[in-house]
Amino acid sequence: MNVLVKKNDRVKVLTGKDRGKNGRVLFVDKSGRRVIVEGLNIVKKTQRPTQQNQKGGIIDIEAPLHISNIMVLCPKCDKPSRIRKKTLEDSGRVRICGKCGEILDKV
Repeated sequence: MNVLVKKNDRVKVLTGKDRGKNGRVLFVDKSGRRVIVEGLNIVKKTQRPTQQNQKGGIIDIEAPLHISNIMVLCPKCDKPSRIRKKTLEDSGRVRICGKCGEILDKV
């Protein structure tokens, strides 16, 4: 199944501990159907000392969210909506907002 979320999309989290918060997509894993959203779903991870980090310790990182738990925010109506694909007359395909029909970008 196609993943209609892209990197740098603004999304809203629908479920989980960060429900209702907005963020920007940093990474999309198409095969695992997961995304990493900036500043959301923060978990603690222990890290061993390395050459770059001499101390090591406990760090905070963003954990992946399943793609079904987020919705893309339309830049025009600023509401979470489903994303559709549409073919234009010049044989180009674009992503559009399901609510207002605004063109998001080319596929």
